[in-house]
Amino acid sequence: MLGVRGAAVARGLQVLTHSWRRDSRALVLARACGAPPTGHWQPSAGPGPRRRRLSLSAAAVVNSAPRPLQPYLRLMRLDKPIGTWLLYLPCTWSIGLAAEPGCFPDWYMLSLFGTGAVLMRGAGCTINDMWDRDYDKKVIRTMNRPIAAGDISIFRSFIFLGGQLTLALGVLLCLNYYSIALGAASLLLVITYPLMKRITYWPQLALAYGGSPVIKERTRDFDSGLTFNWGALLGWSAVKGSCDPSVCLPLYFSGIMWTLIYDTIYAHQIYTLDIHRPEDCWNKFTSNRTLGLIVLLGIVLGNLWKEKKTDEAKKSKDSRIKISK
Repeated sequence: MLGVRGAAVARGLQVLTHSWRRDSRALVLARACGAPPTGHWQPSAGPGPRRRRLSLSAAAVVNSAPRPLQPYLRLMRLDKPIGTWLLYLPCTWSIGLAAEPGCFPDWYMLSLFGTGAVLMRGAGCTINDMWDRDYDKKVIRTMNRPIAAGDISIFRSFIFLGGQLTLALGVLLCLNYYSIALGAASLLLVITYPLMKRITYWPQLALAYGGSPVIKERTRDFDSGLTFNWGALLGWSAVKGSCDPSVCLPLYFSGIMWTLIYDTIYAHQIYTLDIHRPEDCWNKFTSNRTLGLIVLLGIVLGNLWKEKKTDEAKKSKDSRIKISK
């Protein structure tokens, strides 16, 4: 009897020893792979919902919007605000140049033009996607756009376009009559520039959606040279009441050349970038916004320095008059 029990105990000890050795080897392998010691407590993921990381990027704001609203926000390209910046910056340059010496740019005008830039860029993208919906369906890079993907119908696109243009008209009516007429004149460019890629190899000059439909996968949304820099004329007239050709025309044509340069460089970069990673392209393209802001800063500082030099010249003149007396 004792012999049977002793044999059972021996077999039990052998099983425990074998199990302990196997667990020890597993623990050694786990630690070698970087697993934490078993004595350290690790919080479990749990079945509950995960918290979203707080982000203020444009794409995150669009993704956090109500789901029925998201296709319309993407149609306006609110998730890619660089185009809005490139439309807005020439306006800020012109407003800054029109400011009185020693004064900052008119904040009211800056806010009006900022609102108008968002609306008009959205309207331009809506018109572009309506024109190109058949081509967008055939290109990997553009097939997920709201109209091409069927998230928004053509009829709803027309309604949405009308709403954007109506709001933009409300902004335009806040300006003087000269600026209202000048701003209305740009509407022809806004409507026709998506078609120019079908008739020219210089889409950077006259349109905002570049490239031939045949090579569309290797091109991007070219920002219109003529349309995107119209604010260089409109900003000055909104402040001064009319355009000064000696100031507005050089600024306007300089903006067009800037657009030609950065869009041409971008088109060549497409061949070296991964077109299936849009964020890679946009990260490299946002340097143009930085350049535009540097130009604006230079205009503002130059205007403030202009007043300082004027004061010094006036004091020098007054002192000379006193001495002569």
